[in-house]
Amino acid sequence: MSGARELLHDLYGAAVGGANVESLTASALASVPLKRRERVWVFAFGKAAQGMASAAVTALQRSLAEIPGGLVVAPEPAEAPFGTVSAIVGDHPVPSRRSFLAAARINDVITAKRGADTGIVLISGGASSLIGAPLRGMSEADFTQLYTLLFGSGLDIQSMNAIRKRLSLWGAGRMALRLAPAPTYCFAISDVPGDDLATIGSGPCVPDPTRVHEVIEALQRSGLYAQIAPAFQRYLSDVARGVTPETPKATHPAFAHVTARVIANNTVALKAAATAARNSGCHAVIQEQPLVGDAAAAGARVAETLLRSRETVAPGQMHAFIWGGETTVSLNGSTPAGGRCQELALAASKYLANAGERAAGITLLAAGTDGRDGPTDAAGAVVDASTWTAILNNGRDPEAALRAHESYDALARANALFAPGTTGTNVMDITIGLVRA
Repeated sequence: MSGARELLHDLYGAAVGGANVESLTASALASVPLKRRERVWVFAFGKAAQGMASAAVTALQRSLAEIPGGLVVAPEPAEAPFGTVSAIVGDHPVPSRRSFLAAARINDVITAKRGADTGIVLISGGASSLIGAPLRGMSEADFTQLYTLLFGSGLDIQSMNAIRKRLSLWGAGRMALRLAPAPTYCFAISDVPGDDLATIGSGPCVPDPTRVHEVIEALQRSGLYAQIAPAFQRYLSDVARGVTPETPKATHPAFAHVTARVIANNTVALKAAATAARNSGCHAVIQEQPLVGDAAAAGARVAETLLRSRETVAPGQMHAFIWGGETTVSLNGSTPAGGRCQELALAASKYLANAGERAAGITLLAAGTDGRDGPTDAAGAVVDASTWTAILNNGRDPEAALRAHESYDALARANALFAPGTTGTNVMDITIGLVRA
C-alpha cells in the first residue's frame, strides 16, 4: 500500500493547500472599502486565526489603514501579527481557563475601541471553544460540562452549535451587538455542512435563526436536557416564557452594520484534491453527497462504494473517489482515544477485509483538514483490506476497538494513523478512496 499511501498523502496536502487561508483572506480584505488612515481593529478566532490575521494585517498596511488594536485567539502559541494586536491561546475542543480568559480579553479590546472604528472579524473552525465562555452569571464549570456532554451526544454540528451558542457570551450574534454601530466585516472559513454563517464558530457576528423551543427539543431528543446544569435549564425556560429575551435576530439594528460571508469551504478543498489526482494520472470523482451521520456507518458506505466501483475500473487505471463532510461518534459519556475520521477508516477496513479478493487495489484515507481528529495527535488514518488483520495480529481485537470507539490504539497497531500536524486551516473532513484494478 506504500505507493497508494504516498499518493493519498499528496492529495490530502493538495486539499489543505486549496483552502489556503492567507490568500483567501487577502482577497476578502481587498473588498473592504477603507479610507486612508481609517482605524481598523482586527479580531481572529479559530484554528486558522494566525494565518488569517497575518494576511489581514498585511492587506491593511497596504491600504494605509491604522491598526489601533485587536486580538488573535488560536489553539497554539504564535507571534502576534502586529505590535498592537495581541495573540493568545484558547482551549480546544472543550473550553476551560484559557478560553474564559480569551473571552474576557475580547471584552477588554472592544471596550477600548472607538464607536466609529471599523472591525474585521475572522472566524474559522474551533472558535466556539477557543473563545467559549458562559453568559454572565453562569458557571464556567457548567459550561465546560455542557461541551463534554454535547461531544458525546452524537448530535450533528448544527444542533450542537444551536445549543452552545445560545449559552455563550460571544455566540449567536452577541459580538456584533458590542461592535455596533461601527462597520464590521466578518469573513469565515467554513467547517460545517451548508456553510451556515450562524453555525461557523457559533456565529458571533450574524443573527441566530433558531428559536429556544428548537434548542430545548434538541436537548430533550438527545437525552441531555436533564443532564445540563439547572442554571441553563432555568435560562432556557425563562426565554421560552418570554421573561428573558431571545437571542439577536435578523431584525436587530446591529446587523445593519455587518457584512459577513464565507471565503473558503470544504468544496474548495475537494476540488483541489481532485485536480491533484487528475494531474497524477487518476480519474477523479467528487461525490455529491457529503459524509454525515454515524462515522462507522459512513465508513461502511464508503467501502461499499469503492468495492462496487472496482468492478468498472479498467486494468491499469487508477480512480480517486473523493468525499467531504463531517461525521459524528456517540460516546455515551466515555472518553476513548479516537476520532470520527479514525472510526470511519477502521469501519471501512473491516468492510474491505470481509470482501476478500474484491478489495484488492483499494486504499482509503479519512482525515480532518485541520490536522486533528478528536482528542488525538492524528488527523485520521490510511487503511486497506489488510489493516483489520494487521490490528488483530498485533494483539488488539479490532471489532472490540470499533465497538468501544478506541480507534486510535487499534489503528496505531497497524501503523495506519495519519498525523501531518496542524495545518492552519479547517474546512471539515476529507475522505479519498483510491481504486486500482
